[in-house]
Amino acid sequence: MEELLCTIEFFMDGKKYVAKINSDIGGLREYRGDTFDDLLSQVMLELEEEFEGMSEL
Repeated sequence: MEELLCTIEFFMDGKKYVAKINSDIGGLREYRGDTFDDLLSQVMLELEEEFEGMSEL
């Protein structure tokens, strides 16, 4: 069975890359980065921390 864990939107705001993450656990939050790689690293770390241990459930 599939379960939606979160939604992620990536977009540009001027010269900044922006990601909006929404999940039941962490709610809605926004991250900004000068490069897409920086932003993607932030998003990956956030999601790893948020969902750490969920595989044990």
